Amino acid sequence: MLRALGAYLLAVVVTYVCAAVAATQSVISRLADMGVDVDFALRLQTTLQDTAGMIPYLLLIAVAFAIAFPVAALVSRFLPRWRSLGYPLAGGVAILALHFILNQALNITPVAAARTTLGLGVQALAGVLGGYLCLRVLPRKETLVER
Repeated sequence: MLRALGAYLLAVVVTYVCAAVAATQSVISRLADMGVDVDFALRLQTTLQDTAGMIPYLLLIAVAFAIAFPVAALVSRFLPRWRSLGYPLAGGVAILALHFILNQALNITPVAAARTTLGLGVQALAGVLGGYLCLRVLPRKETLVER
């Protein structure tokens, strides 16, 4: 059970860091396109500040994965051959669903970069990576759903 918790936490943190860094770099890239001079030191400082300052997004990812990974575990119980695809898919779909639900329910996009198709895709890829890491850390017999 501790290993499952560790796999879940690793997935949440890695997804969050990748998504936050990607979002920050997207915004900085747009600034550079407008002629703003952004050197490496400023990129690094902004990335670190954004990663530390987007904690509500971390919590949203944690909730999304707390729903998605047990569903993936349950599905993989009945379709064991799909286990290796299930967790990464669950991670990506969880991030897409998070953005879609918040946009529909509250008319907000928690990450500005996700307002574009490419930005939303990159956020989803961060979720896929988190799901993959969760799968790799979980022992084969252990899932996020108790038997």
